[in-house]
Amino acid sequence: MNLGSILKDKRKARKLTLKTIAERAGISEGFLSQVENEVNSPSVDTLVNICNAIGINAGDVLKEAEKQERIVIIRRTDWEEDVEIPASGFATQRFFSPENRRVVDSSVIAIEPGRSIPARKNVKNTQEILCVLKGEVELFHGGETVKLFEGDSVHYWSIQQREIIANRSGGLAVVLWVGTL
Repeated sequence: MNLGSILKDKRKARKLTLKTIAERAGISEGFLSQVENEVNSPSVDTLVNICNAIGINAGDVLKEAEKQERIVIIRRTDWEEDVEIPASGFATQRFFSPENRRVVDSSVIAIEPGRSIPARKNVKNTQEILCVLKGEVELFHGGETVKLFEGDSVHYWSIQQREIIANRSGGLAVVLWVGTL
């Protein structure tokens, strides 16, 4: 069930910010961003609080989510035009929510200039693919640094705690990331 995209669409249609809804719902801006981008799933109470903060009915959101198809599309306009990046310096938009991922995890990640994202936690012996859609990034992998430009891709074995994806450029970087579970 992909509640996040529905919540994000309803929030944006009302021209409300992540910060405003997070404050009203009593949650952090980062957690709300994770919910909207299918990185994390809210409890029932938190879902109700988010819906109330937006001014929508949680039951209607659940009904709409039940009707969603089993294919998720992230369009170029989703990451090129109106990307809201929380204080962490990056925004992750997952294709599927945690309960709908079985073999692979995948997302489009927007990274602000001068910011980086750490490796995934609690994974061992997994493979990852990184493709730069916009801008440039550096992959710090163990003791090696790989500079990637728009259109470049890399496939690698993950190294937990010794892996970082960094945007050292002056503009926004957007990557497609895929990793085995």
